Amino acid sequence: MTRVILTAQVEDLEKWERGFRSHVELFRSMGVQQSIQYTMVAPNTIAITSEVADIGKYLKMLQSPETAAAMDVDGAIKETVQVFVLDKVVEL
Repeated sequence: MTRVILTAQVEDLEKWERGFRSHVELFRSMGVQQSIQYTMVAPNTIAITSEVADIGKYLKMLQSPETAAAMDVDGAIKETVQVFVLDKVVEL
C-alpha cells in the first residue's frame, strides 16, 4: 500500500465536502483501499490522505475525465492540486 496526500484550494468548503463525500465509487476505482481522512482549513484549503493499492492507477485516474468532472462539481480548483506520494518511513 502507498499513502498519498493531496492538497487543493476549493471555491467553498461546505460545497466541496458535500460533493467529495458522494464520490465513493470513484475513489474505489482509483484503488483507494481504506477510509479516506481529510481536513478543511478556512478559508478554502483541503488536505486528503488515503492508501492506494496501485499508485500508477491512482495517478492515472487522478487525470481522468471522471475525476475532472467530480472536481468541477465539487468546486475544486484544479490548478492548485498538489499530490504527495509518501515514500519514506521512520520506524519507532
